[in-house]
Amino acid sequence: MRNSLLGFALLSLSGILPGNSALAASDIHEFKMSNGMKVLVKEDHRAPIVVSQVWYKVGSSYEHSGITGVSHVLEHMMFKGTEKHPAGEFSRIIAENGGRENAFTGKDFTAYFQQLEKSRLKVSFEMEADRMRNLLLPEKEFKKEVAVVMEERRMRTEDKATALTVEQFYATAYNNNPYNQPIIGWMNDLESMQVDDLRQWYQKFYAPNNATLVVVGDVNALEVLSLAKKYFADLKPSDIASTKPRLDAEQKGERRITVKAPARLPYMVMGYKVPSYKTAQEKWEPYALDVLAYVLSGGGSSRFAKSLVRKQQIAVSADTGYGLFSRLDEMFLIDGTPAKGYSVKQLEKAINKEINKVKNELVSKKELERIKAQAVAEKVYEKDSVFYQAMQIGMLETVGLDWRLNGEYTKRIREVTPEQIRAVAKKYLVKDTLTVAVLDPQPLTNKKRRPKAMLRH
Repeated sequence: MRNSLLGFALLSLSGILPGNSALAASDIHEFKMSNGMKVLVKEDHRAPIVVSQVWYKVGSSYEHSGITGVSHVLEHMMFKGTEKHPAGEFSRIIAENGGRENAFTGKDFTAYFQQLEKSRLKVSFEMEADRMRNLLLPEKEFKKEVAVVMEERRMRTEDKATALTVEQFYATAYNNNPYNQPIIGWMNDLESMQVDDLRQWYQKFYAPNNATLVVVGDVNALEVLSLAKKYFADLKPSDIASTKPRLDAEQKGERRITVKAPARLPYMVMGYKVPSYKTAQEKWEPYALDVLAYVLSGGGSSRFAKSLVRKQQIAVSADTGYGLFSRLDEMFLIDGTPAKGYSVKQLEKAINKEINKVKNELVSKKELERIKAQAVAEKVYEKDSVFYQAMQIGMLETVGLDWRLNGEYTKRIREVTPEQIRAVAKKYLVKDTLTVAVLDPQPLTNKKRRPKAMLRH
């Protein structure tokens, strides 16, 4: 699946369906309270539910060496209680009100969400406002929760060879760009982390003037604003200094690493340094890169699927990933697993052959029309989810972009030309900015790790 390496890329096609005004970006209402907190409300009256999300402008890319993982550990601790709501009460109360809740940490954000029947929105607001400024962070709970995160790291990264390879890939590809550090943190930093590290992080970043409240569902925007003022308006803002830029020096040549780990199959991830929408000087380029990713691996009709998987049968899988909307420069990623009887070297050679084709030959009109139709269809289907609608809005705002970009994606994708696809392929898919990480599978052991603690996610 395209973008499988990235988890998700924020792409929106608001207003593409005629007459479907519930999906239009213009239906988003924007408010800003006196304490600096932004409130964004999108009315969608198709079902009597509401999604509430609080987004904080802080994630792993804000961290520095020695405290990596602090954003994610703090996310876990946000469920461990205030004076008003002791540990466990938040989740219990949401469940009693028929809702679901959780949180997630990314490179550029930490977000908390609840989905409830529309009349229960005040339950979400009351508890989110309470833990925004009143978290207790008890030492005992911290020690338990950081142990949970360490076990999460063991299970999802250290015991999973492909994930470990991707982690090492980023650590090799970037020098100073903070995307080189894992969201979950390095194990040594987790082992030496103190509750005071979390307390300082919380006091610095968890404030109304560093947060965006996003509400999508069967609501009235002015009523949501009134409710938000009731619960959030009295919270005091913080003095939050802007983060210093951390930019990589220009890469001067290809980088390669081999990762040896127990695994059944070899695996490869390769990536080229490219701009995101925010960092691109030419704003058409990220959209052309996005379409290029579709050309190579956008479903069963894509070039990788047809040529590498079905025709040559050289690959079990071959995919691309590109994060159009990020705070910093991004990677154009390609990963794959060779089929039985083929090596990673042979797979890489076949991938490079496909790359050279898009660098030297124009994509046909027929192929481009199919790709654009597929991209449009995928994003329209995603709009069926009120949760995903809220995610699109919240992510754009939190990475420092205008939510109004939400409505431009379809238009900009339709404007991409074959010449632009070839141009970005020639400009960015070059060896001097290439990093390649190869998994060299080692014999599997029979030992099975027993989880030491229950993972939240």
